[in-house]
Amino acid sequence: MDVILLERVEKLGGIGDVVKVKNGFARNYLLPRKKALRANDANRKLFEAQRTQIEADNASRRSDAEAASKGIDGKTVQLIRQASNTGQLYGSVSARDIVDALGADGAKVTKSQVILDRPIKAIGVHEVKVALHPEVSVTVKVNVARSPEEADLQAQGVDVLQQMFEEEAAPIAAEEIAAADEADAAAEAKAAAPAEEAEAAPEGEDEQA
Repeated sequence: MDVILLERVEKLGGIGDVVKVKNGFARNYLLPRKKALRANDANRKLFEAQRTQIEADNASRRSDAEAASKGIDGKTVQLIRQASNTGQLYGSVSARDIVDALGADGAKVTKSQVILDRPIKAIGVHEVKVALHPEVSVTVKVNVARSPEEADLQAQGVDVLQQMFEEEAAPIAAEEIAAADEADAAAEAKAAAPAEEAEAAPEGEDEQA
């Protein structure tokens, strides 16, 4: 289907561009959200008649988004969730969770503005894109942890899963080192035994003589 874009759409084009898209994408997304018009003669004339106003409205919304972005870009929100020892969440973090967390921190965004390809299902610090306007996007950080203390460590750049793995591996490594030392000591003692017997043999023969 050919459509006339009423705003910039990522990977498609800008205001006034006529582009070909899949029918389902047009019917389910572009047309109901008023991001485009069917590219027929009537709509072409309608768009050209209203183009100046459409562009002015877009510029106004873009200015508002740029102003709002200053209080959102780079912001970090913290979400405490239960997770396994491997860091996998018992559940997930959705766009709605991020909207609520940002709202609690004074940053108002809508669910549709949070660009989350898939729910977050592991602890860590995740960067999430927020599209305040088709031409204005910012990035926020979502710090997902099992406790406030763990979140603080992650905020400092600590890989808590790697740290936990190293702490669990340390006793095992110490046991392996101790076992290796004992094995080396036993091997050295075994190797030294024939030499000691050889040194002791002449002394015994002299005594018999």
